[in-house]
Amino acid sequence: MDEDFEFPVSSNNAAAEEMDMDMGMGMDDIDVPEPDPVMKVDEEKEIGKSGIKKKLLKEGEGWEHPSKGDDVEVHYVGTLLDGTQFDSSRDRGTPFKFKLGEGQVIKGWDEGIKTMKKGEKALFTIPPDMAYGESGSPPTIPTNATLQFEVELLSWISIKDICKDGGIFKKILVEGEGWQNPKDLDEVSVKYEARLEDGTVVSKSDGVEFTVEDGYFCPALSKAVKTMKKGEKVLLIVKPQYAFGQTGKVGSREEGGVPPNATLQINLELISWRIVSEVTNDKKVLKRILKEGEGYERPNDGALVKVKLIGKLQDGTVFVKKGHNEEEPFEFKIDEEQVVDGLDKAVKKMKKGEIALITIQPEYAFGAFDSPQDLAVVPGNSIVYYEVELVSFVKEKESWDMSTQEKIEAAGKKKEEGNVLFKAGKYVRASKRYEKAVSLIEYESSFSDDEKQQAKLLKVSSNLNNAACKLKLKEHKETAKLCSKVLEIDSKNVKALYRRAQAYIQLVDLDLAELDIKKALEIDPDNRDVKFEYKVLKEKIKEYNKKDAQFYGNIFAKMNKLEQSGGAKNEAAPMTIDSKA
Repeated sequence: MDEDFEFPVSSNNAAAEEMDMDMGMGMDDIDVPEPDPVMKVDEEKEIGKSGIKKKLLKEGEGWEHPSKGDDVEVHYVGTLLDGTQFDSSRDRGTPFKFKLGEGQVIKGWDEGIKTMKKGEKALFTIPPDMAYGESGSPPTIPTNATLQFEVELLSWISIKDICKDGGIFKKILVEGEGWQNPKDLDEVSVKYEARLEDGTVVSKSDGVEFTVEDGYFCPALSKAVKTMKKGEKVLLIVKPQYAFGQTGKVGSREEGGVPPNATLQINLELISWRIVSEVTNDKKVLKRILKEGEGYERPNDGALVKVKLIGKLQDGTVFVKKGHNEEEPFEFKIDEEQVVDGLDKAVKKMKKGEIALITIQPEYAFGAFDSPQDLAVVPGNSIVYYEVELVSFVKEKESWDMSTQEKIEAAGKKKEEGNVLFKAGKYVRASKRYEKAVSLIEYESSFSDDEKQQAKLLKVSSNLNNAACKLKLKEHKETAKLCSKVLEIDSKNVKALYRRAQAYIQLVDLDLAELDIKKALEIDPDNRDVKFEYKVLKEKIKEYNKKDAQFYGNIFAKMNKLEQSGGAKNEAAPMTIDSKA
């Protein structure tokens, strides 16, 4: 066909080649394609509401689609409905590049190509009003012509407004690996080069490490790395609010200055990162992965683990070393208090073969007092660090791997372990044992009649004991719930009524407490504990009645004073009706 028929292409100047500096995209400009209908090869469907039809010729890869502003690269062949070819990038031997959704091609292309995946090939049938309309494109495309394009989407480079406020635009130059992105606590290693708009380099590094939430150089680096994958290379256009704002940055021997209100261009590569996770919700136990483990399984409570470990203080003093220098790995059981709590909790979150650096605050380590260890004394209130390799572990048998009798035996064992912990005053850990006991026998459908009776007795005793733990921990709502579960099984259980009454008294549900105590005394009139609790309840009722009387007495006294001070001036007028009604 004639050489003068070409889709318009973007400017060849250097600035446009890197990134359009006048993008000015806001949230309203971000193009989010509607989910394309699932299609099979050779199936044809209408896309959108503009009459464009799409026939899938070859499936693409993955699930991502290009978006508005992305630089896309395609091969295409354009024909009329009678098969007459009027253009082909394949014949020219050069893929066609354009910016999607910016009006650089016919509307039908912008609408159709945004539904494609990388590597996909499709045939688009485009009506005249989404192509060249009444004017056509003489001499090759007649007026009001419906066109067909066979399009293969080779690749695209995305441009993302990563903060959704126009402050940082990210253009991916090299795709990264996998699907994960760094999080706030992670430690990243990056290369970067930051330039002013005139090309002056103000800062660069061939390798620098920092914690994501702490950031480095300017706020944009921290924001950007959280959107990147390992090995990804990007170009950032950074507006002043994510650079150095209205004040700018004074230069130094190592770095150039940044003028006030300057926009920066930053080439950034995410080399790698170490995953840092919160083991406890209060951030007092952190785990940095130095080497990824295998598979997905982790130890459970009761698992027997084998580890290599080195424990250090902040100054580097080694206070324990186990499993190294041909020594057998150190063995311990999870949740058996055989190591400090922070180490116990962290190892439970590791995989086989994983190596991690665990940082533990004093509350989860050795506490406020000096603690002699194998190689040194750990001073009170010390932060400690363990480098740990999880060599292997054997999980405690899960309920779904047990026979019905094994479940009952395991539940009984957990209950007894809870009893030992309760007597030692370790109520949180005791509560976990009782909960585990109940969970093992929760579903009875496969139990024999005798086993159901055993399970019933274990549920009652475990929930009652757990209720006692919750009372000690002042978790009174949980106490009431556990006792209610017991009463669903055994409505005349005096202990359940008694403990629920104790919880209700603390929750100031005095009427409910009285009901439970009276019912307990009907069942067991001579129960000394229940009688004593009834006295406590009566005292509480008197106390609250006295407070109520005082409260309402004060209100009435104030009302009387107001009435007296108002006197005749504020005498109420007699009620009347509107005679005009």
